[in-house]
Parts: sequence; C-alpha cells; structure tokens
Amino acid sequence: MTAAKPITSYRPYWAKRFGVAPFLPTTRAEMAALSWDSCDIIVVTGDGYIDHPSFGMALIGRLLEAQGFRVGIIAQPDWKSAEDFRRLGQPNLYFGITAGNMDSMVNRYTADRKIRSDDAYTPGGAPDQRPDHAVTVYAQRAREAYKNAPIVIGGIEASLRRIAHFDYWSETVKRSVLVDSKADLLLFGNAERALIELTHRLAKGTPINEIRDLRGTAFMAPADSTPGPDWQEANGRKSVSERALTYVRLPAYEEVKADRISYAEASRLFHLESNPGNARALVQRHGSRDLWLNPPPMPLSTAEMDHVFGLPYARAPHPSYGAAKIPAWEMIRFSINIMRGCFGGCTFCSITEHEGRIIQSRSEESILHEIEAIRDKTPGFTGVVSDLGGPTANMYRMACKDARIEVACRRLSCVYPDICENLGTDHGPLIHLYRSARQVPGVKRILIGSGLRYDLAVRSPEYVKELVAHHVGGYLKIAPEHTEAGPLSKMMKPGMGSYDKFKRMFEAASQAAGKEQYLIPYFIAAHPGTTDEDMLELALWLKRNDFRLDQVQTFLPTPLAIATGMWHTGKNPLRRVSKDSEEVAVVRGGRQRKLQKAFLRYHDPKNWPLLREALKEMGRADLIGNGKRHLVPAWQPGAEKSAPAGRRAGPKIRRNPSV
Repeated sequence: MTAAKPITSYRPYWAKRFGVAPFLPTTRAEMAALSWDSCDIIVVTGDGYIDHPSFGMALIGRLLEAQGFRVGIIAQPDWKSAEDFRRLGQPNLYFGITAGNMDSMVNRYTADRKIRSDDAYTPGGAPDQRPDHAVTVYAQRAREAYKNAPIVIGGIEASLRRIAHFDYWSETVKRSVLVDSKADLLLFGNAERALIELTHRLAKGTPINEIRDLRGTAFMAPADSTPGPDWQEANGRKSVSERALTYVRLPAYEEVKADRISYAEASRLFHLESNPGNARALVQRHGSRDLWLNPPPMPLSTAEMDHVFGLPYARAPHPSYGAAKIPAWEMIRFSINIMRGCFGGCTFCSITEHEGRIIQSRSEESILHEIEAIRDKTPGFTGVVSDLGGPTANMYRMACKDARIEVACRRLSCVYPDICENLGTDHGPLIHLYRSARQVPGVKRILIGSGLRYDLAVRSPEYVKELVAHHVGGYLKIAPEHTEAGPLSKMMKPGMGSYDKFKRMFEAASQAAGKEQYLIPYFIAAHPGTTDEDMLELALWLKRNDFRLDQVQTFLPTPLAIATGMWHTGKNPLRRVSKDSEEVAVVRGGRQRKLQKAFLRYHDPKNWPLLREALKEMGRADLIGNGKRHLVPAWQPGAEKSAPAGRRAGPKIRRNPSV
C-alpha cells in the first residue's frame, strides 16, 4: 500500500504561537481572551460542543490546532437566518461544515419516520436544535453570511451522501450533498490526512478550486473534463492512454433516479471501490457537471492514531452549557475508543462506508494514558471504565496476514460467508490490553460495552474466558440480527452455529468464574430479504430460548448502505445486477413492518391481536393457544370473556434476566 505522508510531519502554521485553548472559542469574547483577532477555520456542527475525541468537532478542531491553526466552533447555530453564522467573523481559510456525529435525518427521525422527542447530542436532550439535511442547510447559510469564504463539508452525513443516494425520509433519490450544498469540497471518511494537507495548502495561498488530487475528497468539474497533472500523478497515471484506467464512471444521477436497476448497479460498483489499496476514482454525472470522488484515504498508522487521541482535549462539555446534561456525553465519558474501522461488512451498517474496512488501532500505551486521564480529569469517575471498544469490541490489532493480499483484495467482508484464511484473528494483544488496563491504579473495573463479534471470539477460548471473568457487568451485547438463512445472507452475517458455540463458551466461562451472566442478543425486523415466515421462525426461536426482548430494532435504510440499495430497488447489489437477477423481498408497508417488529416482542400483550390475525392468515393458527407450544394466547388482557375459566385475564409475564 502506498506510503502516506505522516500527519505529524507538517511545519506548524505561524499562529501556533497562540498556544493551546482551554476550549476552542465559540464567541468573540472567548476569541479575545485568547488574543485572537480572527479564526483560520470555523467548524459548524449540529452537535453540542463537547471537547472530547469521540466528538467530531473536537477531534478535528484539536487536530488543526496542533498544526498551528486557530479554530473556532459554532455549535448548533440558529439556521433560520445567516446571522448566527457571523458570530465569529469570516474565517481566514474556510468554514468546515458537519451535521455532527450522526446523519441529521437519522438523528431526528425514527425508523417509522416519526420525529424523535429528544436529541442525545444536545444539552438537556432538547429536540429540534438542528435542521433536516443539516450539512446542506448549514453550508447555504454560511455562504449567505460570507459569500467569498470557501466551504468544506465532511462528517458522516457528507460521507454517506457523497454520491446520488436514496433518501428514506423523502422516498426519493437525491443528488450528491456536494451539489445541493454548493460547497467547494467534500471530505469523506476519517479525513485527518486530507484535512491537514488541504488546510496547509490553503494557508499557502492555493485556491480551493485547484486542489483536486487529495485522497478522500470529492469535487465538481465540467462534464467530461479530466483533472490536471497533479491528479494524474497522485493516482499513478500520467499518460492519456493510461488515464482512463484510473477511474470508474457510475451511472449518472438522472439514470439512477429513474431506473432502479441502474441504482443497484451503481451501489455495487461503489462498494467494490472501497479498498484504499486498489480503489479507483469514481465519477458520476449530475446534469451538466461531473462529480469526482478520489480514492479513499489511507488509514492512519498506530503512531498517528495515538497523536489524534492524545491531543489536549478538555474532556468535558463547553462551560456555557452549565449543569445541563448531554446524554451522549453521559454515555461515553468513562469509555475509550481503542480502534476504528470494521471488516465485518454488514450490509445495513454505515461504519464501513465511513471508516473503512482496515482496522486502525491505538497503542496500548496511548490507551492506558487515556484511562489515567479519565481517572484524573473526569468528574464523577468511580473507578469503572464503561467500555474499551469501538465499532466492535474485539477487532483490535486485527489485520490481513499479507500486505500484498490486502492491497489486492476486493472482498466486501473479511468474515462472510466465512472468516478469510488470510485474516489474522489473534486476540492476544487485546487480552494483554485488558490485563494491563485492570492494573492501572484507581481502576476498579473495566467493562466492555461495544458489541462483540462472536464469530471471531470463538477462535480464542482464552479471550472468552478473560472477557467473561473480568469484563462483563452481568450482561453482554451481541448481535446475531436474525436466525434464518435468507435474511442473514442479505445482511452478510454468520449463521447461528457461531452463536450457539459462543453461548456454550460464555456460559461455561461464567460458571467457572462463579458468575450469573447473560447474553443480550440484538435482532432486526423488516430487513431486506426477510419474510413474515422468517420472523415467525425467529419468534419461535426466541420463545424456545426463553428470550423476551425489551428493545427491538426495525430496519432503517441509511444512505449508501448496501441494504438500502436492496430496500429501494428490490435487487441484490452483492452481485451483478440485471432485470433478471435475484429479487429481494422488501417490507415497505406500515402494517407489515409493525407485524415483523411484533414477532420480536411476541410476549407483549399489545402485539397479540396483530399476531393472532397474522398467524391465521399464514395458516399457523395452531400457534394460537394457552399451552407452552403456542406463541400467543387465545385470550387478551382486559377481555374477561376470553379468559379461560379459573385464570385471570391478565397474564403473568416473567422478567427474564436473559434480556
């Protein structure tokens, strides 16, 4: 894989003389206290400002501060006019626009398209503090505020909407967010490399419309034009004859909007070009212009990850919020991110589209230092670290055994349909980290809160024993997602054989440790490829295993996910798409979505009328009755006439510790 310039190798900008800000300024008064007359970069975000590496605005802000730049934060601005976007003045270099840690539509709406009553990233959990499609709205307001200021968009919303994409909430195929926002440049994925290089070039006077060669960036160009020599050299091609080999043209926006087959094929091509070792640039026509996406960014080294997470964060919400609690901060303030990326390739998940498949891990030393920082600086710490994890709990330090194979690989998952023989699955570094973390003075317990990839864990009995004996607080989250082969094949998830094996190992290790502990399985209803019969079989499995789920998930089609392509098109982008290719069952109707969700909570009396009706329609009335073999009873709480003689109308529902 091509070597990348280390992010710590740049000569600092002259403004580094101002030193480190206790918090990045959010007002002119705070700027004045730092002796700043202006900001070089102003980051606009849809989240409340929390100065911690788990929050994008802080990570990016501190990263650029370490390069010597003056960074201001406009958090959750009033977007109804441009006035709030002027509060810090015009940036010397650019506005950096992000919706926050979540896509704004996912943040604001449920899977049933109902507006959420709270916002975990807002002080007090208050709703309605950000607009729909926040990146586009913020970029437009920033342009109104200062028409000559360059605008750079990034973060997960920009990443997941970087090409023409299906928008579940409007039921339409939307243009790239770069087109609608009218921004100058889009940065996708974890953008540290591109952001630092871009900022230094702008500081040296290079116009933003001439910067076209940075990995992990997208830009607009006249239709059928080709980038200049810088782009060709960066992509390893210089001659005209070879240039055509350096990019892939996706079906145009107008084509994917009108034709679902074209949309599914565009999804397939997009995901094939996701390995930074061999990915080619992508081009997609939007009207009279072309959208260009350069290849994905090169992953950060361990030393670079340590640098990013070791910056001087205040590790607290901005003081202006006073005593107001921010739910997302309360959730993560005692947790530590030890890695990023995921090679699982689950089709419904957006991690891969944003962070990539290559695992980027911090050093053990860096992680232990952060534990000490939590102990010493975070108010309320009682000695319990709530999580050492990331996108998954147990992919730390895992990688392909051969770098040459990794560079050439075009698989969408390293673990589906089976774990690749070239994948290193050694849990040794993670076991050593756990043991070292437990020895940090002042630490009473280290819990693992991230979801566990159990098909990897079963390959390391020592890891399972270590985890169960020391790091499970009574319950452990895992995500089989389903029990049936049809849905699992569309999710790219393993069969239940791995779950059963892990469950046996977990229970044996719990017994050996003298602990009563339980697995919390997560399942998805209404995922593409899921029939009502599949959900019935899952419900019967839950009943046999005495699971009564309190929280269940209905599939939410997020932009760019492969499963979203299935949901929108009824086709399977995991293989070449045509009119005659595989049809995928899709659950769109409200009643059917409610039914599939109801199967996951078969024990809830509120769901019994719907389930009884559906079971009769499915020819499975034999599952209605009052015996152990039945799924739902024939009577209803409150309906005294339907209650069997000698029994009260309301059932006694036992709280099962397994959930």
